[in-house]
Amino acid sequence: MKHFSQACENNKVPILDVLARHLEGVGDVLEIGSGTGQHAVFFAKHLPHLVWRTSDQRMHHDGIQAWIADGGPPNVRPPLDLDVTVRPWPVDQAGAVFSANTAHIMSWPMVEAFIAGAGRLLSEGSPFLLYGPFSYDGVHTSESNARFDLSLKARDPEMGVRDFRDIDALAAGAGMVLVEDNAMPANNRLLVWRRLAGAEAEAPAP
Repeated sequence: MKHFSQACENNKVPILDVLARHLEGVGDVLEIGSGTGQHAVFFAKHLPHLVWRTSDQRMHHDGIQAWIADGGPPNVRPPLDLDVTVRPWPVDQAGAVFSANTAHIMSWPMVEAFIAGAGRLLSEGSPFLLYGPFSYDGVHTSESNARFDLSLKARDPEMGVRDFRDIDALAAGAGMVLVEDNAMPANNRLLVWRRLAGAEAEAPAP
C-alpha cells in the first residue's frame, strides 16, 4: 500500500537543495528510515548520478516498494531490512548517510546506535545529513516544537525532540565534525557532519 506524507511533500525541495550541494560526486547514499519512500523517489530522480539505497524496519517495506514501483527511477534501490540496534548492518560502507525525522521517534539507545553506525559506514570526508526538529541547550526553537515534544513523550516517554548538543556529541564520538546547521521549513533543521580522517567510531555504551 502506497502511503503519503504531507510533511515529505512540504520539505522535499529545501532538503534537496542541501543534498545537492553535499552529494556532488558521491556514488551512493544510504537513507536510514525511509518511511513512506517519498523522499527516496524524489531525491533519486533529482540526483541521478548516485545510487539511493533505502532502508527501514521490515514493517515499512511494502510502502517504500509501492513508491519505487510507481515511477521510481532506476537509481533507487529496494529497502534493506535495517534495525539500527542490530549488528552487523546489512551494508558495511556508504558514500553518504541521510536520515529524516527519525531521531525523535527513536529511544536514546537507538539514537546512540544509529549515529555510531553511520560513523562506521563513512570514509574520510563523507557526509552524514540529519533532518528534523532539535532543541538548543535545552530550549526549543518554537512553541510548536515544544508542543510536539510533549506529544511525543505522551505517546512514548522514550521519544522526544533531541538536543543539538547531545546529537553533536554522539557524532563527534563517531568520528564526525559538524560543517553546517541549516534552517528548514516548520522549525526543522538539516545538520551536516563529515567524517574525519583516521577517526574511530566509538561503540555506544551498553
